[in-house]
Amino acid sequence: MTKEEAKIRIEKLRTEIRKWNYEYFVLDNNTLSEAARDSLKKELVELEEQFPDLITPDSPTQRVGSVLSGRFASVQHKTAKKSLADIFSEAELIDWQVRIQKLVPGQEISYYCEAKLDGLNITIWYEDGKFVRALTRGNGVAGEDVSHTVRTIQNIPLILNEAVTCEVSGEVLLPSLSFRALNERQRALGLAEFANPRNAAAGTVRQLDPAVAAERDLAMYFYALEENNLPDRLETYEQKVALLKRLGLPITPIAQKCADLDAVQEFYLELQKKRGDLPFEIDGLVIKVDSLEQQNAMGMTAKTPRFMIAYKFPAEQASTVVQDIEVQVGRTGALTPVAILRPVSVSGSTVSRATLHNEDEIARKDIRIGDTVVIQKAGDVIPEVVESLQEMRTGQEKIFQMPHTCPICGAETLRKEGEAVRRCQNKNCYSQVSESLKHFVSRQAFDIDGLGDKLIDQLLEYDLISNPADIFTLTAGDL
Repeated sequence: MTKEEAKIRIEKLRTEIRKWNYEYFVLDNNTLSEAARDSLKKELVELEEQFPDLITPDSPTQRVGSVLSGRFASVQHKTAKKSLADIFSEAELIDWQVRIQKLVPGQEISYYCEAKLDGLNITIWYEDGKFVRALTRGNGVAGEDVSHTVRTIQNIPLILNEAVTCEVSGEVLLPSLSFRALNERQRALGLAEFANPRNAAAGTVRQLDPAVAAERDLAMYFYALEENNLPDRLETYEQKVALLKRLGLPITPIAQKCADLDAVQEFYLELQKKRGDLPFEIDGLVIKVDSLEQQNAMGMTAKTPRFMIAYKFPAEQASTVVQDIEVQVGRTGALTPVAILRPVSVSGSTVSRATLHNEDEIARKDIRIGDTVVIQKAGDVIPEVVESLQEMRTGQEKIFQMPHTCPICGAETLRKEGEAVRRCQNKNCYSQVSESLKHFVSRQAFDIDGLGDKLIDQLLEYDLISNPADIFTLTAGDL
């Protein structure tokens, strides 16, 4: 990519990320999955790293949080709120440790890991042990005063166990059972359902009527103790968590001390397996250096703390670019358009191709060559294009037309009335014969052991077979 091309792409990414951030964090409107947003943001970070002179102070990568909605009073935080850097693989985890190890040379590093709760970050002020104010993260410097709804959350103490003055932060979330019950009530009332528990929690916290929030069964779990007048001299984050608990604040319910990265990775994989059975949604693991002295030595960047990182689960959706559209011919002659994608990781594997099904599907989703698209794995197996992000278009995209001749044999293709599929009319088309033979020997049909796709192609190339019956005439000499 040239610098000029990168500049255009960066501006497009920034504009759309800002818009989606506002819709998601301020309007609580889920127009795009978090995984797809993460993917777009990751692309922006990588482009800015490649072209650092294109970084601007107003880029979404250079700030924390979101614009305030204006509906509630804006109040400055006592301690500025930072966001977390994300990683998505064990290799990135190792790279992170290499970076932080250089800041504490020769010292052993142990970690405290907590499930990354998928909720809304809230900060609460207590004065002399009494609940005073609750703020959203907002733009990291100032947040919205949502005390009237947050104080209705049953597991948040209005009076701490000790008469301390402190600022604490955590995550407000809606448990899965409560989320389902809420959507059932929404349906019964003829109201729009919430897209996910995170959006429901955010929308509830921003209700003007605290009675609405009180009936929705929100919960909050704490993980940060910031400005305070406590006499305790803490040495580890684990001790800080114990102190939060001592004060009567509910802490992240799934957490573990890890002696090294091997233990971290093991906990991460274990948590990933249990994810669907948990009573609330999580999207990864937050890893923190346990020693507070080491945390201080590592310090902060302008945007994120160096001593902690979010190790996110493999994205179930991601964004990428359609570089081309090719057509495959199946054993029945059906022509299937396939998107050739810029490689991207989805659900733990790299995806570079995705089916577009047929020409009606391409038209319905308006998929064009050059489009930025959201992809996912259908049933966690087959990659498919979910939607085209038309706001990302530059005008250089090309509309795709299905061919009227077979791309393999050149014969006429025909789409019969009432069918969605266009087919090659040549029954002896190489692709049809090849795919038919591969199906015949597959596990679902004759299940001929050792006769795989590559061998079928070789036998066809040497004219040793042309139909399934020929397989049974093969001799050892042929093979």
